[in-house]
Amino acid sequence: MTDAAITLTPAEKKALKAQAHGLDPVVMIGDKGLTTNVIKEIDMNLSAHALIKVRVAGDDREARLEYAQAICANTGAALVQHIGKLLVLYRPLSAEKQAEKAKSAPRKPKPPRLTKRQHNAKD
Repeated sequence: MTDAAITLTPAEKKALKAQAHGLDPVVMIGDKGLTTNVIKEIDMNLSAHALIKVRVAGDDREARLEYAQAICANTGAALVQHIGKLLVLYRPLSAEKQAEKAKSAPRKPKPPRLTKRQHNAKD
């Protein structure tokens, strides 16, 4: 676990919020609260994905904000967004992970889809 604090500019936050829109929560903080196992799970997911959503059970807004601060302090992540019971967290990937992703074979772009008329015209 790291101690380096990450600060995000408003433009970076906006871009990360857009990326996080389609994500599903990968960790849930239940009735027992923020345990060390939950923090480890969040840390592991941040290492794998860089941008994650965490769902917090309970209706206490202040407790959710405290959880977010504790998570950021323990994992070195930045809070991108707190909306309802969801926390969006970001921590950049390590240099090793970035190199690993860069080495993976680039995907071939799919050809544009043909309409029925275009497909029939080919014959």
